[in-house]
Amino acid sequence: MPIVLQESSRYLFYAPFYSALALGAYQEEGVDVRFICADGSPYGRGAILSGAVDVAWGGPSRVISAYDNDPASDLVCFCEVVTRDPFFLVGREPRPGLSLRDLKGLRVATVSEVPTPWLCLQEDLRRAEIDPATLDRSSNHTMVENVARLKRGDVDVIQLFEPFVSELVNCGRGHVWYAGADRGPTSFTTFYTRRSTLERRRDEFRSMVRAIYRTQKWIHASEADRIARLITGYFSDLSEAQVVSAVCRYKQFGIWGRDPRLPKAGFERLRASFISGRFITRGVTYEQAVDNSLVEEVIAEAPLALVR
Repeated sequence: MPIVLQESSRYLFYAPFYSALALGAYQEEGVDVRFICADGSPYGRGAILSGAVDVAWGGPSRVISAYDNDPASDLVCFCEVVTRDPFFLVGREPRPGLSLRDLKGLRVATVSEVPTPWLCLQEDLRRAEIDPATLDRSSNHTMVENVARLKRGDVDVIQLFEPFVSELVNCGRGHVWYAGADRGPTSFTTFYTRRSTLERRRDEFRSMVRAIYRTQKWIHASEADRIARLITGYFSDLSEAQVVSAVCRYKQFGIWGRDPRLPKAGFERLRASFISGRFITRGVTYEQAVDNSLVEEVIAEAPLALVR
């Protein structure tokens, strides 16, 4: 019986997951994986709990919020891939040496599509002793809309990810002011499943973890153009040049882990952001929400990078 793997959304910062699929990493490890695309999937967000899907990738935010809604939840994160925040603040003019304090008095537009980017940024502001409520902030526009607003001069700085960052920078209409990745580990994307499924299909999941680890080694040993050629087929609306630019930036800022271990520091920073932003009322512990046991077994094996 195949492992049913579901993507949460189709974003460029998930490049290592698509690389694993394109490289045949799971087949090489002897595990049968059936990949379910986000678009057109018959399965909703409850597919893990219903058993229609065995494992998904997405933010630990999903697991953290599940425990907040139901302390008896048995969801668990394992095998981290995106270990740092992939979002940036892009402004209309160069601002070298910008401090977060410099955002006060400026028109700031943050991400509306998902909550995590703003929750992480507002925690950064709090730690810089800035009340997030004092910002002149709009939060009801999409990233596509905010790119147009920045070009028109309707806002001074916007929060967004690739390929929008490169689109603005490469045409000279935007400048990177701040990278969420610079704050250090913030767990952004992992595999997650139910603990009962993890135990029942442990050997197969171990093989999946090994496939991801070998893919991570390939990613870090490969140039951006090589990675882009491999995964551009998953992004039919983007050119290979756009994917190359995005991969270059993400490699530069180190958002992809070198191994699939989910560090406590990254989890705790994410959880703190959710608590201070009042996205959750109580915080699940790292030990409840994370299982690194398969990862530790695979790292100890020291498998070689995939070859292509």
